[in-house]
Amino acid sequence: MTKKRVAWVTDSTAFLTKELLDHPDVYVLPLAIIFDGEAFDDGIDLTTDELYKRIRSNKEVPKTSQPSAGRFAELYEKLKEDYDSAVAIHISSKLSGTLDSSAAGKEMSGFDVELVDSYSMSYAITTLMEKGMALAEQGKTAKEIQQHLQPAAKRSESYILLGSLEQFYKGGRMSGTQYLLGNLLQIKPIIRITPEGEFDLFQKVRSEKKAVKRMLELLETSMNKYRIDQVQIMHGNVIDKAHELRQLVREKYPDLDIFVGEISSSIAVHAGEGTVAMIWHNNDK
Repeated sequence: MTKKRVAWVTDSTAFLTKELLDHPDVYVLPLAIIFDGEAFDDGIDLTTDELYKRIRSNKEVPKTSQPSAGRFAELYEKLKEDYDSAVAIHISSKLSGTLDSSAAGKEMSGFDVELVDSYSMSYAITTLMEKGMALAEQGKTAKEIQQHLQPAAKRSESYILLGSLEQFYKGGRMSGTQYLLGNLLQIKPIIRITPEGEFDLFQKVRSEKKAVKRMLELLETSMNKYRIDQVQIMHGNVIDKAHELRQLVREKYPDLDIFVGEISSSIAVHAGEGTVAMIWHNNDK
């Protein structure tokens, strides 16, 4: 049997469109969500609805854990039988140890895996995977795809309105001083994922309305400088808010493709129910 050329590997922080979910060459290893010492595989043992119910009824904020190197090695051993190589695109190495686990699994298996640090999460990973697949269609090798995607990863922009300051703080993503000030002053912070893949308290605004207005201004700045093919609006169980934001974007850019989707459970653990984010990729005009 002839081997297929490239397998695509990611983790459960990525948003998988229906096309990617149904794609025979896409493989996802889930992060674990830990409640009271019990581990659940993200998206398999625990849905987002179940996660939010547990958080509402439980004072303990859950934690996440990356897939082990052993699980990656097991996957790569299996892929060796059917593929020549793989491209693995993961959540930012500054936010999780998943990329390191994937690299260790690669070494253990001896499989040809090209690793891409997305410097981000959610739909930013999806965009890179779709770009990579387009390059594979053109006959590019896994190595050539990696060499193209790694610099392209820095061209995504992600702005997040948190649903829960407390979860973000207890998950170690915000300092105690920032958390205290946010609560005392009723500040609605805009969190940005930097080009280096770290969370940044980008701007403090006094209301959600002002925060949304600021995000629309940031989109406008990018639209003036770059070609943006699509804007993704991701949410944590607040579809109405996501649709309101979509309408505001559509009023300003009626021809722009706008996608609305839900954040994964492993992201919701830190960002919280009520989160709304805007993501886009800056292409050259």
